[in-house]
Order: sequence, then C-alpha cells, then structure tokens
Amino acid sequence: MRILVTGSSGHLGEALTRVLREAGHDVIGLDVLRSPATSVVGSIADRACVQRCVAGVDAVVHSATLHKPHVESHGRLDFVETNIAGTLNLLEEAVAAGVDRFLFTSTTSTFGRALTPDDRLPAAWITEDVVPVPRNIYGVTKRAAEDLCELVWRDYGLPCLILRTSRFFPEPDDRDDVRSEYDDLNIKVNEFLYRRVDLEDVVSAHLLALERAPEIGFGRYVISATTPFTSDDLTAIREDLPAVIKQRFPDYERIYAERGWRMFPSIERVYVNERARRELGWEPRYDFRYALDRLAQGADPRSELARSIGAKGYHAVSTGVYTVR
Repeated sequence: MRILVTGSSGHLGEALTRVLREAGHDVIGLDVLRSPATSVVGSIADRACVQRCVAGVDAVVHSATLHKPHVESHGRLDFVETNIAGTLNLLEEAVAAGVDRFLFTSTTSTFGRALTPDDRLPAAWITEDVVPVPRNIYGVTKRAAEDLCELVWRDYGLPCLILRTSRFFPEPDDRDDVRSEYDDLNIKVNEFLYRRVDLEDVVSAHLLALERAPEIGFGRYVISATTPFTSDDLTAIREDLPAVIKQRFPDYERIYAERGWRMFPSIERVYVNERARRELGWEPRYDFRYALDRLAQGADPRSELARSIGAKGYHAVSTGVYTVR
C-alpha cells in the first residue's frame, strides 16, 4: 500500500513511518521539519504541496498538528490554518486523488471541560459518547477537523476513522505542581490507570484502523491504555485513589516504596477504550499491570519503540518546559 503520513518528523509520525515501512508499505512522509522519516518537506496548509503528495496514494494517515504546547506560542489563526484548513486540504485532495481510506489522529483534549467534573462529583467516565466542551483553541480546532472528516465521509464516501489518543508524549508534565511533587516516570506510570497510552499501542491502533476503515466507513475511537476501573469505581477513585489501587494491585505499594514513588490521591476522569477494542480488534499491551511487572523486574515499562523514538519535542515552541532551544 502507498501511504501518506503527515507529521512524519514528530513523535507519532516517525513511529508510524518506521513501522509501516518495515511492514513493506511505500510511505511518503510529509512534515515542515526535515528528518530521516520525512521525504517531503512542506506544510499541509499548502494546497499545492498536499495535491502532489496524495497523487497515487492509497491511504492518508494524518498526524500533523499544532499541539497543546503551541497554544502559548502560536496565534489562533495558526491553529485554524494548520489543524482545520490543513485537514480540509488533505481530505479534499484525497477525494480528488481517489484515496480509499483516511485516518485522523485526534486527541482526548477535544473533550476539554467535560474531563473535569465539579469537586463534589464522581470522576468522569470518558467514552466516545461524551459531548466535548473544548477548553482552548487546540481542542476547538481538533474537534472541527474531526467534523470535517465526518462531513467528507458523508458527502463523498471517503472512509475516515478518528483516533482520539490520550497522552503518549515522553516530555515532562506541563503542570509545575505535579512535576515538583512526583518523579517523571512515577507520573507516567500513574497515568496508565486512566489517561496514558504507550506509543507502540498507538501505532498498533492506527495499523488496525487502516485495515478496518473501508469496512467501518466512519468512527471515532478513544485510544488509551485499558483501565482497571469500572463505572462503579468513579466515586471511590475521586475520593481515595490509593485505597482502590491497594485493593486491586496488592504489590503496588512495595514496588512504589522501593523507588520512593507515590500514587495520586485522586483522579477526575477515566478514558474508556472499549469501543476501539471491540470494533478495531485492538489489544493494547501496555497498562498499569504491565508497568508494575516491568518495574518489579527492574526493567523499563516503556515499549522498545517508545524508547527508540525518544523525545521529539514540539517545533517552534517557546513556552514552559517545552521551550525549544
């Protein structure tokens, strides 16, 4: 299959490009930054560039975006031009070129304010049916791009699947108070309970979505590690998360104590991947139990792919912990 991957110099884009090429696919990598994974240096906001890149392509995997860390360093129009107009360029040129499937890498950030219920309420159970309430221009433009995917599917029949990924970036947390209280890996392992996914599992979800897109037609999927919680746990994990974890994972306290780690006292949301597992046949490998087992063995809980790709940063960002020097 000949596949266009946008954002190929980024964290996910490079991983997708590498794995797809290893699987024997002919991959065109498009990005504004040069890298070994990128064959065309250009912007998705450039319609002529997009037209050239989609010629003769069977599938588009669209992971290029301005990210949340760009909110403080880029204007809202920049987000509109890249995340909305760029996505529309890709969709319309894909239709014109006869592309037969389109994947859009979205984000759980589209849910926005729906992720943080009032302090007196249980944690939020986040499925694809939750109505997004975007918090910033990043969420607004990613949700608008999702809607463009649905519109083009309905108008032209181009199969479009949307993968709303949770956190898989290796960079530090953007919250000063969290970084000051917890070791970085401690934070990331805690997050596997409710809001993180390993890069290898993100890639495997995309590969399955590529296979299933023509059959499914259109769909939105939450892509996050499988949570150990059920909807019956939402009050308990909001009130006393460590007590729930101790009951479910009796060995966690010992493993954490050896590293001087701590569990978060409470969490306010849980991402639910059941639809992706059911409809895509996705079987994510990396979760909190897997991480505990690896830590008990003195091993790194991250996948080999995540370790080899490493931190990519966010181009042209000049704010906080994501500042590019």
